[in-house]
Amino acid sequence: MQSNKIQKTKIPWIYLFFLITVLSCWLWYMLKHESFVIYTRQWATVLTMIFGSFIAGASPEGSAAVAYPIFTLILKIQPAIARNFAFAIQSIGMTSASLLIIGMKLKVDWNYIIFVTIGGVIGLFLGTYYVVPLISPVQAKLFFVSLWLSFGIALWLQNRKSQREVFESIQNFQNSDKGRLIIFGLIGGIISSIFGTGINIFTFCLMTIYYRVSEKVATPSSVIIMTFETILGLFIHTQLINDFQPEAFEIWLACVPFVAIFAPLGAFVISKMPRKAIATLLYIILIVQFFGAMWVIKPSLNQALICGAILISGIGLFTYLARVRKES
Repeated sequence: MQSNKIQKTKIPWIYLFFLITVLSCWLWYMLKHESFVIYTRQWATVLTMIFGSFIAGASPEGSAAVAYPIFTLILKIQPAIARNFAFAIQSIGMTSASLLIIGMKLKVDWNYIIFVTIGGVIGLFLGTYYVVPLISPVQAKLFFVSLWLSFGIALWLQNRKSQREVFESIQNFQNSDKGRLIIFGLIGGIISSIFGTGINIFTFCLMTIYYRVSEKVATPSSVIIMTFETILGLFIHTQLINDFQPEAFEIWLACVPFVAIFAPLGAFVISKMPRKAIATLLYIILIVQFFGAMWVIKPSLNQALICGAILISGIGLFTYLARVRKES
């Protein structure tokens, strides 16, 4: 009898309500406007997002980290459309995953979530209005994948140490930690303004390398952070800038039911995996992301040298962060 009660409390009713509401509204719209024909044009984007949304729920990478390079470099979708679509689709997928995380009462670090989100709001506005117009999408993407791969290598080096101690939250949380999280959130918000994702993986680096918080806690926490960021990003582009394109809406419409299911499925799967398995999954994602970008972009010699410099600098930075925290 007691076990039945425990089992009942784990049913994520809030997520199920959201899922039923989203799918019902989506189906009503599709039937009313006879929109199922869009799948003849959008099947490739749907396949991309089935994989991307699962990765988004199962890792600190947003689905845009998968979708953005494929959309812009392989499917030849304009970067601005890919970014706006990313905000729109993650408002469904990341919200679904977050509600499942909350409904299942998975362990998260709320200090991390709150103070990174504060910085992320500021960074998203700054990036949208002052940084995005200055950035070349190809150069930004090379920087993106190179920096994240350097983080993956640094994390792998730390996890090779059998004595590495990890925690379930930031230890001895102080005002200096609040400031640090806000600053990293601000930078992550600027990154998200360019790609539609980034604050989650950027601040995940700080949590796992510097604060040594378990990947099992940092991952669902980063999903919730990206949920707040992506909803704000969607609001900016649909209500303030008003540059949300019809093509972005069509791609979003085609992907909604798949993302609403596969993103929380990724969050559920990750909740059953041990910490080191989560880290291994992240290594694989970062490696595939980096070499996939290299294969598609085919960088020039100068761009390749810059990627190498970013890799070396990033490994040095993250390794330094780990050493500083260990000695403090």
